[in-house]
Amino acid sequence: MLTISRFIKPKITALLVVAVAFNAWAQPKETVTNTPKSLREDITIEHYMKIEPEAVRIIQHPVTGDIYYTTFFGDVFKIVTTNNQPESKKILSAEDHGITRLQGAAFKGNTLFLAGNINVNNNKGNKGRMVRYELANSDAKPEMTVVFNTVEYGANKTTFDHGWNALEISPDGKYIFVNTGARTDHGEVQDNGGEYPNARDNALTANIFRFPIDAKDLLLSTDTQKLKADGYLYAEGIRNAYDMAFDPKGNLFAVSNSGDYDHAEDMFWVRQGHHYGFPWVMGGIDNPQQFPDYQPNPDTDPFLSKFAFAWLMKYFHNDPNFPKRPEGVKFSPGVRNMGPDANEYRDRKSGLVVDGDSTGVGVSTFNAHSSPLGLFFDTKNALGKDLTGDGFVIRYTGGPRNGVANPSPLRKQGRDLLHLEMAYDKASDNYKVKTTRMIDGFTSPTDALLVGNTLYIIEYGGKQGGNKSGGSIWKVTMPANEKMAKRNKKKRS
Repeated sequence: MLTISRFIKPKITALLVVAVAFNAWAQPKETVTNTPKSLREDITIEHYMKIEPEAVRIIQHPVTGDIYYTTFFGDVFKIVTTNNQPESKKILSAEDHGITRLQGAAFKGNTLFLAGNINVNNNKGNKGRMVRYELANSDAKPEMTVVFNTVEYGANKTTFDHGWNALEISPDGKYIFVNTGARTDHGEVQDNGGEYPNARDNALTANIFRFPIDAKDLLLSTDTQKLKADGYLYAEGIRNAYDMAFDPKGNLFAVSNSGDYDHAEDMFWVRQGHHYGFPWVMGGIDNPQQFPDYQPNPDTDPFLSKFAFAWLMKYFHNDPNFPKRPEGVKFSPGVRNMGPDANEYRDRKSGLVVDGDSTGVGVSTFNAHSSPLGLFFDTKNALGKDLTGDGFVIRYTGGPRNGVANPSPLRKQGRDLLHLEMAYDKASDNYKVKTTRMIDGFTSPTDALLVGNTLYIIEYGGKQGGNKSGGSIWKVTMPANEKMAKRNKKKRS
């Protein structure tokens, strides 16, 4: 259930709720947490720097090579070097761009795009917003252009109000893509205390949009047909694609998160005009609340935990007015994970958690509640050995905590970096993936940036008791493509 709640004070939930509770972060700023462990001999990991709290994205200016990171509350930092040590220099804040919940950032040349959400109606409503800045090589504060704002629609008091987040630039530089997550756990009514009667998801939630790179001053409504006619609504029915990335062939992929039911977490090959099933299907499994006779009971339904927040808050219930499946629409399934890692799933017949390696079943795509994010591909073939041109993703959750093993069989492993070997399957017109763990032991990792064969992974950090604790950036050295390195050396000489 990947998100950052709009009610981050006093509670940060879903994507980053766990980070606030970690005792590991209640320490002086200069203290470095335990170094993550490489699971390969040809990968090394070192601590790069401590950063400000609530870090969400890490990106690189493609012209200058400078690295930037952003925080949930709207700050944009440039990493500068002082006395041979990297430091954070704030260049923008929410007061500059007006995005009070900043979740997306991307560069196109000298242009910085930012996207996120604005609290309205006394924090009961939400508006999406994207802006762009032209960054010149000077210390002057850049001028801002608005790409779009949305009309107001209902926010809510749940952990599932995902908002506008991931950004990605098309390989040809003509378009910018943005994800907007669901405002519900599984399509239920969330009326925010009656402020937005009968409100479920709408055209401005659980979809991926595409805009011309030079678009400006747009106003987006909840009119689905108009959004499609204008060419903005690109793909539908994805619960929360908190990260997207293009592979070396120009295919767009997105990693999404299912809700509190034990659905697997999807990775989708995102294609224009496709519908990916939410809220009727998640992780390749039907959402039971769509059926008129549904009577949820954790004692008889192994997919529904009695400790699940959505169950405790009674969001699972008999729901005869649940929207009907769209007629004539075929849902596109997720990428099938063939293992050996992140492919544990709950069997629909027995209700037991089993391993896809043992059953031979492909999972759609990663184990439940693992919160995949930080998706990227080696688009420049900079990596060597078996990694060249491949994909990679982080799992935010799972694994042992503070020396105590996670009791859930679906979360025995996590907080790691996964290697994705993608293969197109002509019969299904979709992709399959071989998934292998590479690094273990991160703390709340939220994003990744590949520069050559150097990988930077940023951790969220957070606050405890009003004290800033901050996160870390880890520098990971991967095997280099020696042919590419020699070719680039010749070009520079």
